[in-house]
Amino acid sequence: MGASQESPTSVKTDRSENVFEDFKPAYSRAQAEAEANRCLYCEDAPCTVACPTHINIPEFIRKISTGNVKGSAKTIFESNILGMSCARVCPVEVLCVGDCVYNEMDAPPIQIGKLQRYSTDKAFDEGWRYFSAGEDSGKKVALIGGGPASLAAAHELRRHGHATVIFEKAEVLGGLNTWGVAPYKMKADRAVEEVQWVLDDIEGIEIRTGVTIGDDISFEQLEKDYDAVFVGFGLGPDKFLKGDGDDLDGIHGAVDWIEDMKLGDSPLAGVGKVAILGGGNTALDVVREARGLGVEDVVMIYRGTEAGMPGYKHEWSAGKDAGATAAWKTQPVGYVGENGKVTGVKCVKVDGAKKPIDGTEHVIAADVVLVAIGQSKIGDLLGGLDGITIEWGKVVTDDSGFTGRPGWYAGGDCRNGGKEVVNAVAEGKAAALAIDAYLTGA
Repeated sequence: MGASQESPTSVKTDRSENVFEDFKPAYSRAQAEAEANRCLYCEDAPCTVACPTHINIPEFIRKISTGNVKGSAKTIFESNILGMSCARVCPVEVLCVGDCVYNEMDAPPIQIGKLQRYSTDKAFDEGWRYFSAGEDSGKKVALIGGGPASLAAAHELRRHGHATVIFEKAEVLGGLNTWGVAPYKMKADRAVEEVQWVLDDIEGIEIRTGVTIGDDISFEQLEKDYDAVFVGFGLGPDKFLKGDGDDLDGIHGAVDWIEDMKLGDSPLAGVGKVAILGGGNTALDVVREARGLGVEDVVMIYRGTEAGMPGYKHEWSAGKDAGATAAWKTQPVGYVGENGKVTGVKCVKVDGAKKPIDGTEHVIAADVVLVAIGQSKIGDLLGGLDGITIEWGKVVTDDSGFTGRPGWYAGGDCRNGGKEVVNAVAEGKAAALAIDAYLTGA
């Protein structure tokens, strides 16, 4: 580890996120078995195809129906070692549940996420362990970043006998699972508990926190010291609107604000009006979080239409139910303030081509502005390494995660530009299998 004396799998107990309740309460045994018995156990299983990690969903559900919860959890973990968090945070409405055959029969789809949570939570609560390290291969792999992609890759690599070291610049592991997931889906303590469960499940994953690759250790040195490298360092900092008043107090990047709220204190105490810029899933998370923290007036400002917003429709529906409003076809162009503090967002209405409409300038009042217009891509950090291609800030790879430079693989947000946790897990595992083939000559 680095200089920190804190455990990389613990967080402080006094956190703003603690006020949130579970949006999808866990099933009881009776509820789980009743729902499992509704499953048709489809042979072609479109739900399995829709899952990026391709969990054998009919199999794990059938095992719940027969009382074999331990076997059910193993089926999940064979494909997705982070199945506990994915059961909570996956947008199942547009993945497995969205492809359940019951949707074509005008019947409620199987609640796959809640069934997955039932089995994986039981595995955690009972301390079940499933995997062991393979015979020592004599090979070492460095993994940059301590988020889901690297954790999934490291676990798979240990199963094949390779030594693994995860380098994380923060002092706590888990990546966005720990400091970025909406707290009504999963809180930070549960995320780091899952990390510890993964580390306990298989021996030999070494952790070094407080280390920034490229600064504390050069990429060239890493390549000399290890037989392969997996790059899983996620995305960069929040992007900000460049306009008048962007230096006023009270303007925060959404991802930074979420981290503060999840790991410590939110700067929304006593705030009456919050404006959120953007229409993606981060913006929608912040909408619901601001309302959950007691802000009365929450408005999302988005230059597109409600039908065209990139965020998930079911998330916006929940935001509206919570009392949030939206300013559609409205382009933020700057800020106004008093005494160095933001008081509003300068906006202009736009047409169908998102071009400003003359004479529509106006101000939307706000005590705090949370900017959710994207994060910078940090794949450019690798741009100086021969054989590695960067496009639009993302690391270019083949389907296995191979970058083109011998021994270098990538997965997660730095590769896909910012998808779901389950995508990061799938890419991490695929890269680990490719690294194993590379190291063994297979």
